[in-house]
Amino acid sequence: MNARRPLPQNWTSPRKAQTGATLIVGLVLLLVLTVVGVSGMNMATMEVQMAANTQFQQDAFQAAEDAIDIAIGNRVYSTNGPRTVNLLGTPDYDRRAVTTYRMNTTSFGSSTGELDAFHFDITAVGRGPRNALSQHSQSFYVVGRAL
Repeated sequence: MNARRPLPQNWTSPRKAQTGATLIVGLVLLLVLTVVGVSGMNMATMEVQMAANTQFQQDAFQAAEDAIDIAIGNRVYSTNGPRTVNLLGTPDYDRRAVTTYRMNTTSFGSSTGELDAFHFDITAVGRGPRNALSQHSQSFYVVGRAL
């Protein structure tokens, strides 16, 4: 009663019908996702390096500004010739300032005598991490009596 019916001639077993297309599509999708992931990691690494380089440049900028502030604040200037101040910090942060006398102007009058404006130029170089360099020039003048 349980007789087997014969299979149609054009019918194949399920195992023979599979040709591996699903495996190939899956591997191609996995390859595409891997390439996208690796390129995303490379881009993120490059952006971190760019941010770090910007920070190093800012550190050098601040070191040069600091050298200018210290040279002016400590009155490291003279009409006799250029004055240099070397400020060595940690091995990663160095700063140097050179102050040069430019000229004086006698244009200020007062009730007790003439006042001169002594003009100076100051150039500072700051070095930050990974040898990031920044150079700044600034001019200033000091009002006083000529001797």
